Amino acid sequence: MAGLEGIEQPGRHGGATTARWSPAVPDEEALRALELWGNPAECEVWFTSRPRSAARARRVAQMVVLHQWGLSENLTEDTVLLVSELVGNAVRHTGARNFGLRMARRRGWLRVEVRDPSRALPCRMPVGEWDVSGRGLFLVDKLADRWGVDLLARGKTTWFEMRVADR
Repeated sequence: MAGLEGIEQPGRHGGATTARWSPAVPDEEALRALELWGNPAECEVWFTSRPRSAARARRVAQMVVLHQWGLSENLTEDTVLLVSELVGNAVRHTGARNFGLRMARRRGWLRVEVRDPSRALPCRMPVGEWDVSGRGLFLVDKLADRWGVDLLARGKTTWFEMRVADR
């Protein structure tokens, strides 16, 4: 589950009360990540391609969307899930040592970009009901209002945008 690495899950240990991730509670690791690596809403933040970095990218995205921009928990959860999918694709399928995360908000929209040094284009695969992988871009296509890939001189940026209800 996205963002739950290192947190005990219910039912794994006999009757013990376990911690659960809640988007409404600021995450200490996410706060530290923002301090250490920067805020992707202000500049592109680079992470090494490791599972722990993917978890940090999700937590940083959660902090920006929910706590900095003050958007809904549902939108935050969808954004974190899609960040997880794009980062997972960059880490698993490109062989990249690093990936960049950038986030932007403008009137009525939020945009998330994941950049990697590979020019190989991602492709949306048909998925069956019982498939255990290959759903990344399927989820991006279903949850995002728009998504795409921009080829760069060295690499690419895969992005998605979601509508935001302005207050």
